[in-house]
Amino acid sequence: TKSAMKEIKAQPYVKKVRFLDVEESNPMDSLLTYPIGVKKSWTHNDYGPLWIPKKGATLNLTLQKLPYYIRCIKNYEGNEVDVKGGKIYINGKETKTYTFKMDYYWMMGDNRDNSSDSRYWGFVPEDHIIGTPMFVIISFDPDKPLLQSIRWDRIFKSANPDKK
Repeated sequence: TKSAMKEIKAQPYVKKVRFLDVEESNPMDSLLTYPIGVKKSWTHNDYGPLWIPKKGATLNLTLQKLPYYIRCIKNYEGNEVDVKGGKIYINGKETKTYTFKMDYYWMMGDNRDNSSDSRYWGFVPEDHIIGTPMFVIISFDPDKPLLQSIRWDRIFKSANPDKK
């Protein structure tokens, strides 16, 4: 509050106090969300839309899209990526498209406001996923109203019924 700000400012060891309206969007938020350093209107609470790559899917590459997918193309799929004169080169060849070799996933933490998840570190390639779910806690049908959407037959059921 402004009164608390005055109280703090009066302390001899305080050099500066700045009022920050928590209702305003944090300008750093968009810079700290994936891809880091790209100015965008997204925040960790209002993210996207974002296309998630899958094996065999082809992306029309542009300089605007490249920051979102360069980690997949370069780090996870082992290609050299360069930008020269406003053109994109993969493994030394100019390209306007890229076909993905793997499926990728978008991971969300179990506590949206206090989770480190794909909003901060991006896509997860299929070969980085080592765990498997044990059971379904709850499942909703997105096409039904909330109270009728609970899929009672799936609650606490095995997520891998064929796995022994």
